[in-house]
Amino acid sequence: MSKLSGYINGWLSHRKALLELLKVVGDEQLTFKPWENGMSLSELAIHISGSTSMFVNTVKTGVFTPPTGKKEVSTVKELIDFVETQTEFAKEELEKLTDEQLNSIIAFAGMDLPGKAILELAKDHEIHHKGQLFTYVRLLGIEEVPFFIYRP
Repeated sequence: MSKLSGYINGWLSHRKALLELLKVVGDEQLTFKPWENGMSLSELAIHISGSTSMFVNTVKTGVFTPPTGKKEVSTVKELIDFVETQTEFAKEELEKLTDEQLNSIIAFAGMDLPGKAILELAKDHEIHHKGQLFTYVRLLGIEEVPFFIYRP
């Protein structure tokens, strides 16, 4: 499963960049929305971190598994703690996936895709929304932001 290991490392480079990005915002900025019907900064970060588990669970079970519950946070520390917990959970679940699950065809979003393609959608989804968060942070006037992928 070296391909899966490579996938996990690539995904983590984006997730760690998200965590670094969250470190540059303040508690008072968590409710920022660029437009009335958009997600707030914290809601978008929660959406990103929770949705990866949704994609992984879909591949694991072979059936679309929608996210459950709604998480709310009031501080950046709470948000970072939540994202870190979700990251560890998703990483552990990714590591358990079998070749059979990765190759199984699953009905997802009107398409029939192998599990590994659904995982690629998960990473694309995360990258898309992480880009939105970078825009949020810039709109808040924050100039010093991390690189778009994690570089230790």
